[in-house]
Amino acid sequence: MDDAVRGYVDGIAVEHRQVFDRLHRLIIETHPGAVVMLSYGIPTYKVGTRRLYVGAWKHGVSIYGWQQGGDAGFTARHPALRKGKGTIQLRPEDADRISDDEFRELVRTALAAT
Repeated sequence: MDDAVRGYVDGIAVEHRQVFDRLHRLIIETHPGAVVMLSYGIPTYKVGTRRLYVGAWKHGVSIYGWQQGGDAGFTARHPALRKGKGTIQLRPEDADRISDDEFRELVRTALAAT
């Protein structure tokens, strides 16, 4: 993780850091070769031409960046978490109800090679 990304991560509010760290770990486990950089001012995971953005905000953590249909059905199973086209907002209590395997499948599909 480069210094810019580390600076962003270090600035995440303590109440959201656990969710961010969990997602980061799952993304790296699923795609060990992912390049992590800042893009649009937030951590971005790049695999080939695909990108997945994970940003911490006042509400919690948001995930976005997959192509239409590239969320492995995640938003259909969790419609209350969808906050716009290709955006999922996670409060800590929401993330606690979702398994690592379900997040891994979202990541695997979102960053799958085209």
